[in-house]
Amino acid sequence: MRRSVFHRKVSHMRTLIINRNDAGQRLDKFLSKAVKAMPKSLMYKGIRTKKIKVNRKRAEIGYILEEGDTVELFISEEFFSDNASDSAFMKLTPKLDIVYEDENIMLLDKRPGLIVHSDDEEDVNTLISHVKAYLYRKGEYNPEDEQSFAPALCNRIDRNTGGIVIAAKNAEALRIMNEKIRNDELSKFYLAAVHGHMPKKADTLHGYLRKDQANNIVDISTVKKPGYKEIITKYRVLDENNSLSLVEVELVTGRTHQIRAHFSSIGHPLLGDGKYGVNRDDKKLGYKFQALYAYRLEFRFRTDSGALAYLNGKSFSIDKSKVWFLGEFE
Repeated sequence: MRRSVFHRKVSHMRTLIINRNDAGQRLDKFLSKAVKAMPKSLMYKGIRTKKIKVNRKRAEIGYILEEGDTVELFISEEFFSDNASDSAFMKLTPKLDIVYEDENIMLLDKRPGLIVHSDDEEDVNTLISHVKAYLYRKGEYNPEDEQSFAPALCNRIDRNTGGIVIAAKNAEALRIMNEKIRNDELSKFYLAAVHGHMPKKADTLHGYLRKDQANNIVDISTVKKPGYKEIITKYRVLDENNSLSLVEVELVTGRTHQIRAHFSSIGHPLLGDGKYGVNRDDKKLGYKFQALYAYRLEFRFRTDSGALAYLNGKSFSIDKSKVWFLGEFE
C-alpha cells in the first residue's frame, strides 16, 4: 500500500513560531511562503486532516495568524529543501540614493538603467537586492530570521525611468502601503521632456489604453474599445526651448507606459523614448533613456493607515539636480 506523503521521510515534527512579520496573514498564505515546495493540494489536505495544526489544534485555512502562534507540520522533510534563503544579495556593496527612511519604509531615487526586480538578463544587480544588502548590513534584515517575509518594493518604474520607489521594511508597512496604492491614496508627479510645444500650458488628457503583454507595448485609443482601460493624465508646462517642452505630469490613473504612450499618441513623444518616440534621432544626440523622472510623491490617505498614519499629508521630492535632462532647459 502506498504510504502517505505526510509520513514519507519524516524525521520529526517541524514547528514554526509566528513572528511579527508573519502575523496578520491567513494560514494558507503563510504556508505557501514558508514551505514553498509543498503543493497546495497537500497543504489543504494537511490542514483538513490535522497534519498541520496551529497551537496544537486543528485550524481553518482562513485562520489569521497572531504573533507567538505555533504552526506544527507533520510533513515530509523534502518539502523544506527549497527553503534555503536567498543570499545572493549579500555579495553586493549596496548603492542607494535614499530620499527618506524611517523604521517602516524607505523612499529611493532609482537611477535610470537599473531594474527594480530580477529578469532574464540580471538576477543580482537590482534595486531590491541593493535594498536587502543595505538592510542586512544595518542589522535590520536577516533572511535566516524570516519565514515568510523579505523587504519588498511597493511600486515599480521602468528600467530606463528614474525616480522615487517605495520600499517596505516590514510586513505591516508592506500591507498598508500596497492597500494605499490600490486605493489611489498616493499622488505621483513626474518631470518629462517632450518633443515640440504643447497646445495648452496645462491640460488633462483622457484616453484608453490596451497592453500587448507578449510584446510589452501599449496602444492608445481616444474612444473606448473592448480590452482598453481608461487613462487620465494631467500635465502643466514648466519650460520650453526651441524644440522641447518640460512638463510636470500627475498620473490620475497608473497604467503601464501611460505617460510615454499618452504623450506620443498626441504627437509629443518623450525625448529619448525608443519604444514610443523618435529614438533614431535622439540616439544621434546621445540620449540613451526616455526623459522621464518620478520626482515627487505625496501621501494623501483617506482611510485608516495604521502604523503609517504619520506619513499622511507629507510630500517628498528628489534633488532636481539629479534629473539628467533638465540641462536641456538651462
